[in-house]
Amino acid sequence: MIQINIKEDFSPTTGFRTYEDGPKSGLEFYDTLLKSRFEEALNKGVKLKVILDGGEGYTSSFLNEAFRLLGQEFGADNVWNRLSIVSNEWPKYIEKIKQSVYEMEK
Repeated sequence: MIQINIKEDFSPTTGFRTYEDGPKSGLEFYDTLLKSRFEEALNKGVKLKVILDGGEGYTSSFLNEAFRLLGQEFGADNVWNRLSIVSNEWPKYIEKIKQSVYEMEK
């Protein structure tokens, strides 16, 4: 299993949707970490575990941008079946991520 702990591997304080919205955006997370780790998990035939706990929370635009792009690029079912999202502090974010992954298929 490949793992991303957003607090430790990216930032304890995340931003908004795009680079124009400020630092540590969802797009920056996608470009610098999420996409490459997902590709690594895909190539190794393992799941990508994303840990949301420990940070200061997330804006819906941050989560939407990062995971929408992942679903768009790699296919929603392929992405969702390969992700393991850990969010004991904010379980509502798991459903938000799922909605974002499938957003482009509507």
